[in-house]
Amino acid sequence: MSSDSGQRPPADQHDSAAPGDDGSADSGHLATLMDERRAKAEQWRADGVEPYPVGIEITDTLADIAAQYQDQLEAGEETDHVVTVAGRLVMRRGMGKLAFLVLRERGTDLQAMVSKAVAGEGVMATVDRLDTGDWVTVTGRVIRSRRGELSVMADSAGILAKSIRPLPDKWHGLSDTDTRYRQRYVDLIVNEDTRRAFAVRSATMQAFRSELVERGFVEVETPVLHPIPGGAVAKPFITHHNALDVDLYLRIAPELYLKRLIVGGMDRVFEMGRVFRNEGLSPRHNPEFTMLETYQAYADHEQVMAMTQALVQRAASEATGSEVLTHAGRDIDLSGDFIRRPLLDLAREGTGEATLSYDSHLGDVRDLCDDHDVPWEEGHGVQKLIVELYEKLVEHTLWDPTFVTEHPIETSPLAHAHRSQPHITERFELLIAGREIANGFSELADPADQRDRFEAQATAKAAGDDEAMVVDEDYLRALEYGLPPTGGLGIGVDRLVMLLAGVETIRDVILFPTLRPEA
Repeated sequence: MSSDSGQRPPADQHDSAAPGDDGSADSGHLATLMDERRAKAEQWRADGVEPYPVGIEITDTLADIAAQYQDQLEAGEETDHVVTVAGRLVMRRGMGKLAFLVLRERGTDLQAMVSKAVAGEGVMATVDRLDTGDWVTVTGRVIRSRRGELSVMADSAGILAKSIRPLPDKWHGLSDTDTRYRQRYVDLIVNEDTRRAFAVRSATMQAFRSELVERGFVEVETPVLHPIPGGAVAKPFITHHNALDVDLYLRIAPELYLKRLIVGGMDRVFEMGRVFRNEGLSPRHNPEFTMLETYQAYADHEQVMAMTQALVQRAASEATGSEVLTHAGRDIDLSGDFIRRPLLDLAREGTGEATLSYDSHLGDVRDLCDDHDVPWEEGHGVQKLIVELYEKLVEHTLWDPTFVTEHPIETSPLAHAHRSQPHITERFELLIAGREIANGFSELADPADQRDRFEAQATAKAAGDDEAMVVDEDYLRALEYGLPPTGGLGIGVDRLVMLLAGVETIRDVILFPTLRPEA
């Protein structure tokens, strides 16, 4: 909602930050404004009013009032409904006999009108001492102003928290991206798009939980500190536990612990939480991010693909109201069945080599990599190189929702071998707008086969691959008790929210992203 005036009111020059590139005040002007506000806080105390009181009872949220009355009152109409509301003061105009305050709470704005004739000189004096950014409470009747603005006609008003730092100027906002990420608390106050992105994130996570609970899954929590890294091919963060005098690793995935629960008889489990990978920063990568992982006994990759599609479609519907999105100026239609393409077929199309196969000669595939500027290492086999070719040449082109299937064994150390074809596994990845959103497969249950793959990974690590896995003896012991046929899924929550919210960087969907130290 806007203010009562139909015209743009002037910014409050006495309590708004003069904008620089980031919408902040220059240091001298800022210091002056902050000193003035500290003095006001002390004056409140001198008058017997605590500028940081504890506890406040409100009768209605601003959203409640907007929902109840938005389409009911005519211009100039008043009600007898007395409410007590609270919010941050984000705009004000007028002094003396009539003042208009715009309060913001949980992304909803509502106007409060303060008339000296109605509220009296004491309340008006209180209002005149408020600054934009202050948290305030107002009690009064719900009305619609003569200009048609839903409002609270105040009988009383009070301070809930004195804002010492001024907000960025309303008309310039907070546009510097580095400042937005470092000072997310200010970003959320002044930027509606930021609040919307995190509303989409919350709705997405709620949709996932609702869908899984309805399917009989149980939400669980597994350790964040692992004695050995595992569950994904990634470089871990290392920390040290003083009492035990052992190194521990921040989890790169909860997978191996969740599958231990399937062994224990918990046949449908999921976890949604932070994982940590010691990798670089990019528009798609943050060292800590959120994963949804699910494991279902008696399911295979086909059933998991169907559930993945349902999860993504439900998240889109509940977070945005539609299964058709617009991203980077192009539509993405999430309705209907997603496309399915084998990885080898895509690699053949990308290279133009129709005879490329997992039985191809290693030297020929290396030459193909050289032709397409795809780097390779001595330890990479044919299967790994084909995946590298696909990722370099094809992956970013897959705009419509596409399940890329039949990943090779060499790059899928935890996936079950395909039941009828050599070299490949029953694994898939979901690509949307050129981004990997999900990864799933029929789980490898044979402890002997799993040991062989762990040992192959350990050999690669010894040869210099710091992302390769190590042998997890306890997990192998769990498999020896018997893992039933199981389908597993991992969804990158942040990347999906990026698509649903229509943003280009993962930092826009993580409240406090990892940043370089301030200079």
